[in-house]
Amino acid sequence: MKLLGHVAYLLLLGGICCQNNRNVKPSSKTTKKVLGNQNQGTDAVQSAPEEEPHPGPVVLGKDGNSGGRSAATDDMKLFFLKNAQVTCNDGTAAGFYLKEFKGSKRWLIFLEGGWCCFNKESCDTRYKNIPRLMSSSDWPQTRKGSGILSAQTEENPHWYNANIVFIPYCSSDVWSGTGPAATKEKRVQGKEKEKDKDDYTFMGSLIIREVIKDLVPKGIKLAKVVMLAGTSAGGTGVLLNIERVSSQLEQLGAEAQVRGLVDSGWFLESKQQKVPNCPDNVSFSPVDSIKRGLKLWNGVVPDKCQQQYKKGEEWQCFFGHKLYTSLTAPLFVVQWLFDEEQLRVENIYLGGQTLSEQQWTYIQNLGKELKNSLKDVTAVFAPSCLSHTLITKSNWMTFQVKGTSLPRALQCWDKSFQEANRNSKTQLKGCPFNLIDTCQWPQCNPTCPALVDQATQQELTLLQMLVGMGLDLQKLGLEPQRDGSSLTSMASNGG
Repeated sequence: MKLLGHVAYLLLLGGICCQNNRNVKPSSKTTKKVLGNQNQGTDAVQSAPEEEPHPGPVVLGKDGNSGGRSAATDDMKLFFLKNAQVTCNDGTAAGFYLKEFKGSKRWLIFLEGGWCCFNKESCDTRYKNIPRLMSSSDWPQTRKGSGILSAQTEENPHWYNANIVFIPYCSSDVWSGTGPAATKEKRVQGKEKEKDKDDYTFMGSLIIREVIKDLVPKGIKLAKVVMLAGTSAGGTGVLLNIERVSSQLEQLGAEAQVRGLVDSGWFLESKQQKVPNCPDNVSFSPVDSIKRGLKLWNGVVPDKCQQQYKKGEEWQCFFGHKLYTSLTAPLFVVQWLFDEEQLRVENIYLGGQTLSEQQWTYIQNLGKELKNSLKDVTAVFAPSCLSHTLITKSNWMTFQVKGTSLPRALQCWDKSFQEANRNSKTQLKGCPFNLIDTCQWPQCNPTCPALVDQATQQELTLLQMLVGMGLDLQKLGLEPQRDGSSLTSMASNGG
């Protein structure tokens, strides 16, 4: 189950791991999880704020910012990096979106997700199918934030008044790359010409560095708190870059505390073996995919973690449970215990195929393994649900663990630092931020996103879904009436 098992699968995003392509993007504005055939939507990659329709070409104004029509108050505005040598995969300008909140000394810097590519074949396929993750040529001039990126108090009560920065993902390297610049000849979408791997550039880590530099005139040196956040591959990017961001700000003279918020980027290594009859570039093991990617990207990992492993083993630092103890910056981990992308790495598509007894056992064990991997994490929000990404969903306030929502848990976490500054050693009563569901089943938390059958648009219970996927509940010892009530009991006790 692993982060970059995903690499192999989602790298071609849309999933080409001996499965049908999944190309319909689910809305981030509903609690429902639509289930159906495998041609339905995937997206670790597109779980960041839902994309607006592109308004047309970006017109540059002064200081590299987008010109043209003025942005609404709640919109984030596009700025391209001043350092033109740090680019997207195809050599187009990298950049960021910014919504300033005048007078605020809190900054939220968000890394978009979207997995990666690790060789010429996978990068060519990615560029053909999802060019926005490798190029800035079609980026809109403005975009709206949702969830923790929203400027609306009712949707984002604790962070609406921060300076919000959204960094689009166009480096395909899990935000780890420091590779050399691309060749001068830029790629043209749709151009049928053989390209060498050197035509792509991988500069994810450098893009973050340059964004921080460009935020200095905007006042980030005066910040008191800087939160580096991300979903999916962006969440892993937080793990890989938070120490560097902290050091960079310190070198710039800032006195901000740098914190990390990792959403659905806490992956486990995949147990999947090489799939027969799949193309080699898809069926590489997750570890091989990362190893190949690290070389292609000239990827970097945190120094302390790298020191723990011998040369050639740096890939282990991409996994939060192996990296966490070596980090000094405070981290808050948000992780669904039955992460859909973890399951897809194992070729498990709930609602989209038949499910074997062995796969059902694997699903049940996944929650236990993720819980175990989070046992040393101080600040965590882990609902027992089937989903992927959380913090940028517009309804993120509705999900709870033990009666506490994620925004509330983040507020409690924030208060814990304030109390620490007053030399208080006790956690605030009634204000928890270590929240892991104790119930054992997928969807046993009553606030989970609903499962919906794509064909009928009817909501399903977990047991109904399992029956629809061909499992014999009686053979497995699952009796609908008894287990329905037991699920309810577990939810009320632990969810």
